[in-house]
Amino acid sequence: MKFGAHVSASGGLWNAPENAAKIGCEVFQFFSRPPQGGEGMKLTPEAVKRFRDACEKFEQELWVIHAPYIINFASTTERIRNGSIRIIREELERGSALGARAVMFHPGSARDVPLSMGIRMVADGINELMKDYKGSTQLLIEISAGSGNVIGDTFDEVRDILKLVKPRKNPASSRGGRDDVGVCFDTAHAFASGYDLRDKKAVAATFDSFDKEVGLERLVMSHCNDSKVELGAKKDRHDWLGEGFIGLHGFKAMLTEKRLNHLFWIVETPLEGQAADIKTLKKLRGAL
Repeated sequence: MKFGAHVSASGGLWNAPENAAKIGCEVFQFFSRPPQGGEGMKLTPEAVKRFRDACEKFEQELWVIHAPYIINFASTTERIRNGSIRIIREELERGSALGARAVMFHPGSARDVPLSMGIRMVADGINELMKDYKGSTQLLIEISAGSGNVIGDTFDEVRDILKLVKPRKNPASSRGGRDDVGVCFDTAHAFASGYDLRDKKAVAATFDSFDKEVGLERLVMSHCNDSKVELGAKKDRHDWLGEGFIGLHGFKAMLTEKRLNHLFWIVETPLEGQAADIKTLKKLRGAL
């Protein structure tokens, strides 16, 4: 059970590991290209070596890439949809070059199509981008917060996407699917979508539901954020740990849930409090 944060890679991707170490990260998350769109820095052999050397120097155990926010696999605008598919495939290839554990993305929004069609479009997009992919970086669907017409805010929607992803030789589980497509659980998003995480009983019930619908074997990591909004508010508003509606009791319950021991946890809370949040998580871990 390792803890880290989403950190800046401004000025060069190799700056991310140092920024992570400064706030006590053991693992970290970063953007490999601008979050609102645009091309990322060219990954020359020199740039890759500099990044990997920095990860070793600053004792980071693993790192993950967050895809840009502009991704929408359910868009009816071909330029947006095709661009989304291209970008995620490129991020997987970039992640493999950088040694990233995973790339996580928000599937998109079914603004112009029925939800069932949007789910099919997301799965078809994943099938297209994963064709002939042989890299080492895993693709993760991130649980959404439920605002508007976003896709993936409920466990059954994530389940339905994964069911439509074409299997390969090594299935993710007895339920089928690919072993290189999994899930990132965002605590604030799930809470805003109506999944209670405030105490031990609620946490057990939520992950019972997740296991039934999706499968805990597909769960790779968690974004560890408190919520500025109440349960089921359908808004994506992160807060520092213990300052929001989930509360420290909820995070302690998640860290003591044995079925989640394999996860690593990334805080995406407001920057000025990230170091304190990581310290809080380590303190909770030490008390377990």
